[in-house]
This record gives sequence, structure tokens and C-alpha cells, in this order.
Amino acid sequence: MSRADPPTRSTPSLPDLDTRTRWRLAVGALAVVAGLGVLLLSHRLFPYHSTNHDEAVYLHQAAMLLEGQLVLRPPVDVTFRPWFFVKAGPELYSKYTPVTAVVFAVGMALGDPRLSLAGVAAALVVLTYAVGAEAFDRRTALLGAVLVAVSPLYLVQTALFLPYAPALAFELLFAWAYLRSVRTGSRRLAAFAGLAIGVAFFARPYTAVLFATPFVLHACWTLGRAVGVDELDPVPVTLRQGLVAACGLLGVALTLAYNARMTGDPFTFPYQVFAPRDDLGFGTRRILGYERDYTPALALEANARVIRALLTRWVVAGPLGTVLAAVGLGTTALRVRRVVARRDGGPVAAAVSSDPVDDTDTRLAPRLVLAGLFVTVVAGNVYFWGNLNVLGQLEAAGDGLISLYGPYYHFDLVVPTALFAALGLRLLAGRWRSLAASRFDGHTAGRVAVAGLIVGALVVGGPAAAVAAGPVAENAETSDQLAAAYAPLEPRPPVGVVFLPTPYGDWLHHPFQALRNEPTFDGRTVYAMRERQFDVVDAYPDRALYRYGYRGEWAPFVGEPVAPRLYRIRHVRDERVTVHTSLGVPAGVDTMTVRLAGGGQSTYYSVPGPPDELDARIVVTDGEAGLRGTDVTPVNPNDTSVPVHARDEVLLEVNAEYAPGNAFAYRLETPVALDEGEYRVLTPHPQVCRGADRCDGEAAWVPETAMPGVTVETRLSTGRPANATANGTTDPTDGGTT
Repeated sequence: MSRADPPTRSTPSLPDLDTRTRWRLAVGALAVVAGLGVLLLSHRLFPYHSTNHDEAVYLHQAAMLLEGQLVLRPPVDVTFRPWFFVKAGPELYSKYTPVTAVVFAVGMALGDPRLSLAGVAAALVVLTYAVGAEAFDRRTALLGAVLVAVSPLYLVQTALFLPYAPALAFELLFAWAYLRSVRTGSRRLAAFAGLAIGVAFFARPYTAVLFATPFVLHACWTLGRAVGVDELDPVPVTLRQGLVAACGLLGVALTLAYNARMTGDPFTFPYQVFAPRDDLGFGTRRILGYERDYTPALALEANARVIRALLTRWVVAGPLGTVLAAVGLGTTALRVRRVVARRDGGPVAAAVSSDPVDDTDTRLAPRLVLAGLFVTVVAGNVYFWGNLNVLGQLEAAGDGLISLYGPYYHFDLVVPTALFAALGLRLLAGRWRSLAASRFDGHTAGRVAVAGLIVGALVVGGPAAAVAAGPVAENAETSDQLAAAYAPLEPRPPVGVVFLPTPYGDWLHHPFQALRNEPTFDGRTVYAMRERQFDVVDAYPDRALYRYGYRGEWAPFVGEPVAPRLYRIRHVRDERVTVHTSLGVPAGVDTMTVRLAGGGQSTYYSVPGPPDELDARIVVTDGEAGLRGTDVTPVNPNDTSVPVHARDEVLLEVNAEYAPGNAFAYRLETPVALDEGEYRVLTPHPQVCRGADRCDGEAAWVPETAMPGVTVETRLSTGRPANATANGTTDPTDGGTT
């Protein structure tokens, strides 16, 4: 090399890296793979979100936070109330605290909220390793992180916009910082641990309390021991644990301040305002119209079913993973007994002494704390009736949200289960290597050991893949049904206002959580319920109007498809408005009867013939609505119209009967309003039902799925010439028919 040549810098090869760096690279690579996998899973498996409609609540909150809003102020009362939002005068606020929404807002600000899901998924893997390294060793911790990443409950929950994975991330951050602060004496880590569990409390108070309880018990024991043992200085321990408690209480204070802002009372949570009996405890529990008597016996039965589902289907490798975790827990118990024996039969608490027998025993304290989670999480959830609700019908197997999304109130157990399963797996692998070494010599022993480990990996990996594949396949089927339901709104919803049906009550995002408004209610598409439709029209006078409907029962979670429809709504106004109606009459119909209803009254018409097509006109004028046309004859010539009020709905109901007991019905609901001496009318909402009593909002007329001969055409006109378009009058050639 000449002097002019620049000196070269050698890059260290992988063997040159120190041990800690290699472990960090390994867990970092695993975290990246897990995060990308969850990102792909969320996009492919849940493109329209899940049937757990809480997702829309958190996403709506995230969008609100990016706009600097804690509350919503909709332009029309009632019509724009999202699912799980509390009404407080002109404002609406979520029943949930904003911590989870903040997490999702990060990804939303970056262009895709699912980036937050990937970040949380990666963080859980890293934190599982970090906690495992404190409680076990690096190999067990890395294996535990792998087992977490392939756990069905982890895969499903991290791919959803729900609070359980973000809350666990903050809890694991607390666990790692706490355990490391105990080991190193770091006060900075102690403060960090307190802040982390404080945030977790703000996000999900009861969940954080159940998670923190074993750590609190350990803190109390260390404080007691520091005070009770003469050779120990209690000041460092007291200061360190005091920092954990003080910083944790900051989260409690923040929670109380948020409560005061939202509800007016620091000790009243928003969810209590939404449903006062939807809380902890036994007795009558209630949310909206659903009520149960949650007795201790029912609580034990329900939670036993939940735990069985967790251990057999939702942890890694199902029953096999549970057995491995039991082996790990048993090993920990045996080591505690060994420590106790070495201390001449001292109390079990000696197992967590800061003066251990050997290096392995230094990790018994963190291990016991993690094992304590099985007690606190399981026992604590018995007191919460949500674990009954996730089961759906208790006597029906595979019912409820648990069948698709797992026992998510027990999500905190995924990590300790995986870590103890990793310990059990390593123990069995070590026993196999020892057995091979004792039976064979040299290279033969090594080959036998490797072959056995490969077989063991297949034995564990096969059930793990099979168990994880079950929930994925079921959710894929549900998403297929949702994709079919949203098809008329793809690839992008129309620019304008879309009125939605309300099969689950007067809520937006329930069930249509993929259809969300901007927090300012001025987005490209505005979604509204069918309440106060004319007020919505007035709030958006320059927007096109649409109505979304469907045929069939909305039950994608049981594989029931619906036939959807999106059609344009016309809005006309005049002193006289006519709704032209043409209804197909299938061959074989013997008799037809017509009912016109409005203003709390009804009038009836007969249909001579009947004709091949029934043509009639609903005429709204002079405070009443009447039916006109040569195909209809009033049953009572003196009763041919119904009154129309200021805000009303004129209903046309036509029953067509083939034979007694074999009939169907047309039902057309026409919104009508009286405003400054003029009538305002919107395009009717048509339904075709197997009997008038079955027109319940889930029987929208969809041409592609209609019965042979069943057709519906409607057109609005005013007293002006037919080609007039001023003031909203519809030209029949511009799509005004349905």
C-alpha cells in the first residue's frame, strides 16, 4: 500500500462481536420479523377490522388526538354518536382513556395506524426477552420470546386495534425496569418502572393492578427484610422502592385528573358513566340492554372455561405448551425447595434472599414474581364479568368473541407461559443430551442428541402451527364476509354523506367500524345514522346523499353473508311532491293489498287483478299524503290519505300473496318534512320481505338477489315541470330511480 492510499478500517466479523451484542442482534432480528409478520397479518387478516367493535373506538380517539381533541362536537345531535361514546351535553367522549389511542395515533401520523401494531408486536418480543433475561438467562429468554411470537393469542391480539397488547407492553417495561433495578440498585430504573406501571394504570387500571400485585408483594418483602436484618442498610432499598411507588402514583393522579375533566368527578371513570353497572364485582351487572346476575358460582364456571380455552388453544402449542410451562414451573418449585433445604429449613421467603446459594438461585425471586402472575391474573379476573361475556352463550361451544380473538382479558399470561415453557423445553432438551451422552460415545452421542432435538422441535412446532392456524382460518372467513358487505364502498367510498343502518342500536361504528368519520365531521365521506336525516341534509347542503343497506342478518362471525347495496338519495322540495312507484308483480300472485301510513294513521287500498306491474304515486301536499293510480282502489273512498307532520315518514306497504301463508311484502319508507310551507322528500328506502312483519331493516331491496319478478323503481318529482332541476328537483334520467 502506497502512502497515498487511505488507511483501511477493518469491520469486525460476527465472531468478533461480544456476547451481549450477539444476543441483542438475535432478539432485534426476531422482533423485526415478528413486527413485520403482525403488520402483514393485520393487513391481510383484518382489512376491515374485527367483529370486536372496540377497535373503532380507539381509532376514532387516535384521530381525535391528532386533531387536538378529547371530545367530539357533532353537527347534529344523536345522528353522529359513535359506539362507546358518552354524551355530555353537546359533547361526546370515549368511555376509554386515551393511552391506547396515543399509541395508535403514532402510526396514524406516519400514514398507517397498523405501523403502531407492528411496533407494539416488536416491543413485546424485545421486552419478553428483557424480562426473561432478568428472571432466567439469555437462552431461555430468547426461546421464550420466540414462543411468544408464535402464540395464537399474541398473533391475533397484536394484529387488532385493541388495548391489551399496548397495555402489556407498558407492564413488561415496568417488570424489566423493576427487576433490573432490584438487581443493580439503580434508582433511575426504579423511577422508570414506576412511570411505566403508572401509564399502564392510566390505560387499564384493573389489569395493571393485577399485573403489579406480585411485584408489590416482592417490594414489601424486600423492605421488610431490609429493616429486619441488621447487616443490611435499609435506606437504599427504601429509596428505590419509594421511587417506584411515587412515580407509579403519578399515573394514578393523571387518571384521576382525566376523570375529573371528563366526568366531573375524579373517582368516576368514563366507563361508569356510560354503564354504571358494567364494573367489577358480583350481583347484577348491566351494559346497555344486556343484563346478567353475576354470581360467584357463575363467575367460577365462566372463568374455568376461559382458562381451559387459554391453555388448550391460545397459548403456544396449546396443551403441549401448557405442559412445558408446567414443567418450568415445577422446576422452579424444586429449586425453591433446594434453597430452603440449604438454609436449614428456613422459611420459603429465603428463596428470594439477596444472598443466594448460587448464581442460578439469584433468579428465583424474579421467577417467583412471574409465577405469581398466574395467581393474580386468574383470581382477579373471576371478579370481572367481562370473562362471562367473551364466552357468549355459556352452554354453546365455540360461541362468543373468545372463539375468534381468544381470552383477551388474560393476555398478560402469554409472556410468563412462554417463558416457563421455554424453561421446561430447555430442561427436557438438556436431559435428552445427557441421556444421549450416557448411552453413546463421541460423535454418535452428538448426532443422536441433534436428531432428538430436531424431532422435538417438530413435535413442538407442529402443534404450535396447527393451534395458531385455527384462529387465523376462522378470522379469514369472517373477513371474507366483511369484504362482501363493504363491496359497494370499494375501492373508495363516495364523496358525500352516507346514511347507515343500525342493526345493533343507534350507534355509528357498531357494527360498521371500517366506516368512520373524521373528528371534525368534514371528511371526504361523512357517515350518519338515519335519525334526523333532514338535519343532516341541512348540515351538508352541498354534498351528495347516499344510503347503504343490505339483505340478510348481519352475522359475519358465523359465516353468514349479506347482500349489500349503496344507492343515491335525491332530495326535492316544493308545495307538492310526488313519489312515483313501480313494483313488479311476480307470476302466480293472487291478491295484493296496500297500506299507506303516516302521522300515526293508516289507510288501505286494494289492487284489482293484480297487474303485471303495480304503478302508483304517493302525493304529498296540503298536510297529507295520498296514494294515486289506476292500479289501486281505496278500500274506504272517504279515507284516502294520511296526515303528514313536520318531521315524518310516509310508509307504503304492499303485501303480495300467492296462497294463504305464502306471501312477501314490499315496504318503502319515505322521509318527509314540512319546512317553510314546502314539503321536503328524500328517496324512499325500499325493502322486500317474507311478510310485512319481517321488514326489520335487514331486508333492503337488492336487484341482484331479488326474487324472480320482484322489481322496485321510484322517482321523485315536484309540481314544477319534469325537466326542472332547481332547488333539488330530480330529473328522472340522472339516477333518481332506485
